[in-house]
Amino acid sequence: MSEWTYLCVAVSLFVTILLLAGYLLYSGLLSDIVISTGSPPIKKVTFVYKFKEGSYKKCAELLKEANSIGPALSCIGIFYDDPKKVPGPQCRCAAGSIVSEGEDKADMELLKRYETSGFKVFSFPEVTHVVTTSFPHRTIFSILLGVKRVYPRLECYIKDRKLCAHPFLEIYSDRLIHFMAPLARQGDFYVPEVRLAERRLSEQEELDSDSEISGADSNSEYSSGTEILLSDSRETSLAASSARSESVRDRGDANPRGGTSKERSLTEMSWEGNDQEPEQLNKDSSQVSRDPVPHLLGVVGGEE
Repeated sequence: MSEWTYLCVAVSLFVTILLLAGYLLYSGLLSDIVISTGSPPIKKVTFVYKFKEGSYKKCAELLKEANSIGPALSCIGIFYDDPKKVPGPQCRCAAGSIVSEGEDKADMELLKRYETSGFKVFSFPEVTHVVTTSFPHRTIFSILLGVKRVYPRLECYIKDRKLCAHPFLEIYSDRLIHFMAPLARQGDFYVPEVRLAERRLSEQEELDSDSEISGADSNSEYSSGTEILLSDSRETSLAASSARSESVRDRGDANPRGGTSKERSLTEMSWEGNDQEPEQLNKDSSQVSRDPVPHLLGVVGGEE
């Protein structure tokens, strides 16, 4: 190759790198991330959603489907488990579009279109205190950058202040991605499918416990090797169920995408009417966070 050819290749490579760097910077690569505790970025909300158990990457499909029906609406994702601690197939999320906020009324025709496509309707109240931040929403890559950059900061912020914040929400507007986790009335942010999953998990643990007891009695005269197998089987079952419980508890002092999250009963986890001042919330949550309830990392993210 001639020197001229080498020069052209070098210039092309330099321009490509320059354009890529500019694209990343525009997408939010170096944008400031300011996390605070205070009023939420959204008011009382009614939204349509589909529930999904599995890798949070699949949540992008639900957001894309929701956006195709109502492109002018803000999309929303709610993440109930920390993907760092809960196996991908067991992570739970709800994703869709916000159809009304505050006292606004939903477009009934649009609402019917969503319901025809299999979306369900759910509402949650406006809370007084949340952990929140925002990130630029300028390109598709902004979503990936936001998830990678925001959740580690949220994790540190929540852990350092011993807060109990869950689940994690991501609201996608035209120019910003809002990340938030409520510090009160968390139970109101759990869609019915999550409550049902919790009930099934509790019932399964009771069945496993009964089986262990009856199995131990019926095999009391068997060899010690059999007893060991029974014991190991029980521990395996507990490990599977506690993995999600720890993720939910830890979520209160960790991350999300997002997002930490769950598992004490939803009754305990709902702090309805907790409109204390931030100082008092921090004081109370420092006690709760020793055994925090669910917490999301979040979105579409949070997963490697």
